[in-house]
Formats: sequence, structure tokens, C-alpha cells
Amino acid sequence: MFKPIRRALGAFLLFALAGSAGAQAFPNKPIRLICPFPPGGAVDIASRAIAAELSKTIGQPVTVENKPGAGGNIGGTEAARSAPDGHTLFMTTSGIQAINPILYKKMGFDPDKDLMPVSALVSLSNVLVVHPSVKANSVADVLALVRASPGTLTYASSGTGTSIHMSAEMFKHLTGTSIVHVPYKGSAPALTDLLGGQVQMMFDNIPSALPHIKAGKLRALATTGARRDPALPDLPTVAEAGVPGYEAGVWFGLAVAAGTPREIIAKLSAEAVKGTRSPEFVKRMSELGYVIMGTSPEQMAALLRAEQTRWTPIVKASGASAD
Repeated sequence: MFKPIRRALGAFLLFALAGSAGAQAFPNKPIRLICPFPPGGAVDIASRAIAAELSKTIGQPVTVENKPGAGGNIGGTEAARSAPDGHTLFMTTSGIQAINPILYKKMGFDPDKDLMPVSALVSLSNVLVVHPSVKANSVADVLALVRASPGTLTYASSGTGTSIHMSAEMFKHLTGTSIVHVPYKGSAPALTDLLGGQVQMMFDNIPSALPHIKAGKLRALATTGARRDPALPDLPTVAEAGVPGYEAGVWFGLAVAAGTPREIIAKLSAEAVKGTRSPEFVKRMSELGYVIMGTSPEQMAALLRAEQTRWTPIVKASGASAD
């Protein structure tokens, strides 16, 4: 009578020990970090910075693989379908997690079910920038231009559903203006066309826009956060500049495929948090306009729920759709 119970208990203990041994052996091969946007943008910058830190301490090299397209969905789909062993990381964003499920009827994966949070790493605000040829030195000037000629001014984004896109859509919604959206497969190619004058404006992530602002190649008008950004302290927020109630930003964090053992997630999270505290990471990220986070998986999960609550009504009100 007790033999089947003993056998079942023995099998369970062997399984538990095997899982524990597997977690202790992790990582036993190089780790890849999927960045769902092209090289040169804010997500890529953060991906390479944390990959460098993890490579120092986790016991295996961590390499970044750029898999851009569909607002982050292509990279997310590949990460969700990867082996749940912790050897594939995904640099997710609050936009991919909270905005894309509303915009896309078919994402290729379900962020809530197919990914597990590891650590929210950094957050940042966006900045409204215009090409120097645009006759606007303030948000009020932009509003005057678009109201005088609705639908003639164009804005670039890093893809439909990204924080850059939705920052502009929120601006349009709150001001009742018409500005033409020109989506790209990432911030870097969007910036290339903005710098060349093919498009007129953009709500870009501060880290990727900052060098061009400092070089005088782009004119910065306002930042999108609730408070002035330390990287551009002299710029007003969009709300300060005349759009009451405006606030938009984004954060980036690591995730893994669902089914990854909790012990491995805990180890990855601890190493990621350690990486965000390193002097090199803090210095580089702070200089570029990122705000350091470094959370536990549980804290990242709570942040995701809050983002979903905040963005769902905004996205629906904008009428934006990627299908």
C-alpha cells in the first residue's frame, strides 16, 4: 500500500533535486539577449550595457541579438518560443507589455502568459525634438503650425505601439491636432530620417536623441515626464509647456520564457540588479538620461500591471491600431 506512495515521493524528490542541480549549474553555455529593436536606439543601448555587466559576473558571455520589427513583437515571439532554461533573455519594454496587446490582434505571443519578469532595469522620458528647418521653438509654436495646416506636419516613431508612437498619439489626443505618423523599425532609422529632414518631428527616447540635441542637429522643445528631466533640466515638460495632464515615459526590463525555473529567474534577477548598481553602468546610463531601477521579479510584475491600467484607456481613446 505504501510502496506506490514511496515511489511517487522518491520520483518527486529526484525531480526536485534535478531541478535544483540544474539551477546550480546555470548558466552552462553562452547567454543571448534578444533586443527587439535595431542597434543604436535606447533599448539597444540599455541591452548592451546590461549584457556587458552580466558577462562580468554570471560566468558566461552575454551577447545581444537585434531582432527588430512589429513594435517589438518579432523579438518577443522568438524569446517566448525559446527554451525555458534562462539562456535566452529578452529586453522587454512597458510598451511591448502594456500597449502592444491592445494595438495588435495578433502579436505572435501573449506577454502575460508567455514571458516571465526578471528585473525592470531602467526608465526614461521621451523628448519632443524637431528638425532645425521647422519654424518652432516651443510646444506652442508646434501647436500653431499644426493648427494652421492640419495633417501636413509628420512625426517619426520607432514603430507602431512603441512609447515614442504613443507619446505622440497622447499629444495629438490631448491637443486635438492632426499630425501624420511615419513608423520605422526602431529609433535609429527614424532618427536618420529626422536628421535628414524627411520627417519633421519625433518624441524620441532621451538617450538616443541627446547626442544630436547637444550637437545642434535637432531642436529639443519639451520632455514627456511628470517632472523636468535631469538630462535636460532647462527644458519644460510637455504639461508645463501648455498641454495639461500630459505624461508619458517608458521603462525597459529583462524577461524570460514562461516555464523557466524560479531558481534560475532568481539568479538572473540578482545578477541583473547587481549590474544596475555597478559604477560603470550607473555612470553611463545616468549620463544618457536613463533612471536606474533594478527591481525584483515581483516588483517588475507589479509595474507591468500598473502600466496596463494606465495605457489601456489612452490607447483605446487614440484609435491607434497596428492591424
